Parts: sequence; structure tokens; C-alpha cells
Amino acid sequence: MDQGQSHRIRRRLLALGHFIGLLLAMSLICLPGLWVVLNSFRPTVEIMAKPPVWIPSELNLDNYRAMFGGIGEGGVPVLTYFWNSLVISLTSTVIALLVGMAGGYAFARYRIPGKSAVFVGLMVTRAVPGVALSLPLFILYGRLGIIDTHFGMILVYVALNVPFTIWLIDGFFRQVPKELAEAAEIDGCTRWQAFWKVEFPVARAGIASAGIFAFLTSWNEYALASQLTRSLNSKTMPVGLMDFTSQFTLNWGGMCALAVLMIIPALVLTFLVQKHLIAGLTFGGVKG
Repeated sequence: MDQGQSHRIRRRLLALGHFIGLLLAMSLICLPGLWVVLNSFRPTVEIMAKPPVWIPSELNLDNYRAMFGGIGEGGVPVLTYFWNSLVISLTSTVIALLVGMAGGYAFARYRIPGKSAVFVGLMVTRAVPGVALSLPLFILYGRLGIIDTHFGMILVYVALNVPFTIWLIDGFFRQVPKELAEAAEIDGCTRWQAFWKVEFPVARAGIASAGIFAFLTSWNEYALASQLTRSLNSKTMPVGLMDFTSQFTLNWGGMCALAVLMIIPALVLTFLVQKHLIAGLTFGGVKG
């Protein structure tokens, strides 16, 4: 066997080992999600079985039927929770993106006195865990009278997401050459037109990825939502999971069924913008 053939065999074995390693890692990552999906279709007897039943003997839609049943039949207002989550998450994401675009662009393009200190201050606020803010926010919201409202939840999620979107979008705009906007202005564009027609399309993939992260943060957040919502007026889907708990029992099947419904919109949105998301995450990684 010559040296070239030996090198090719070694390279194929390394590629095979790399593939197997990735497959095992993805299997471990996806196993909890698969277990949740299976439990949403299984009877309670199998879910609570010890030792665990890995291969289900029966799959049915009883948990979904019960969830969408009448209130007296043990159902939960899933559609109301879904609507609240959708309105709060989408609105807070749009506002956070608009503020993040303005702030990120300003940090990337303009010389602002004390810019570094302001930027570090924004990042420090992002480092504070949301649960640590629940009590101060509850007291403040109680005095303002905005507990259990869409406005209150949108406000807190905008404040939670703005530092992250500014930081992320600032990095994307720093990768866009200033010469593009300058050339557009020389050709007759205003500063606003140069931004929307030249710079924004180039950084659009990065802005889309920032939007995805902001939406998922708002969609999945539980700690603050559980403290600042009280009724069907503003309860989100993560808080709605508590409807399946009682003093002595916990409906694991119903909880898993609602968790599956929570996962579906996030997966659909991620697949729809997958192209922009991947491009945004790798934006600026390769320079010509």
C-alpha cells in the first residue's frame, strides 16, 4: 500500500469518526425532546413506569383531546395562552429589533462620548438574571397598575432583549464597510436611504438571527411571566404548563402535550428563516 492510499484511508476513517461523534452528540441532545414528544402520546401508566418503558406499547391522542376539551373536562385554554404568547413575543421582538438596530448602528458607525462605558453598562444589565428582577418588577408594576397586562410583559421583554440585540447587531454592522454607504451618498442617496437600500440588506441576515434569538427568549421565558401574570388576560404558554399541576398530582402527559405545542411554532419559525439564521451566525467569519 503506497503512502497516498494510506493517507486517503486515514482521512476517510477520521471523517467517519467525526460523523459518528456528531451523530452521538446530536442523539444525546435530541433525546430529552424525543422523550417529551413520546410522553405526550403515551398513557400515564407508561409515563410513570419504573423502570422506564423506552419502547411505547400504545400511542394515542388522549392527552391532546383532554387539553382541548371543555374546562369542566379538564381542558386548558390553550388557544388563549397561545395568542398571549404570540402577541407578547412578536411585539417585544419587533420593538427590540428596532431599538437594537438603531443602537447597534449608532455604536458601530458614530463616535459617541463615553460609548464604551454605555456599551459595557448595557451588557452588565444583560448579565443580571431575570428571576432576580421579579420582586422589584412586581412591586413597580403593582404601583403602576400594569400587572397581568400585555403591555407589562412586552415592556419587560423589550428591556430583557434590547442589550443583546444591540450587542449582536453592532457586531454585524461593524462587518459592513462604511464605503458602501459613502458611495451611495455620493450617488445622491440621503443618509436614511443609504442605510435602508445599501447597509440594511447586507446586514439583514444578522438582524434576522438577532430577531430569532429575541423571539425565542420571549417565547420560552417563565420566571418573570409566572410572577407578572395572574389571569387569562396575559398568561403565556410556559405559565400555562402549571395548569397541569395540583396539590397531590401532576399530569405529565398533558404537560408534555402542551410542551410539544410550544415547540412547534419555534421550529416552524426557525426553519422558515434557517437560511438567514446560518448566514447571520457566520457573517463576517470569512473575509475576501
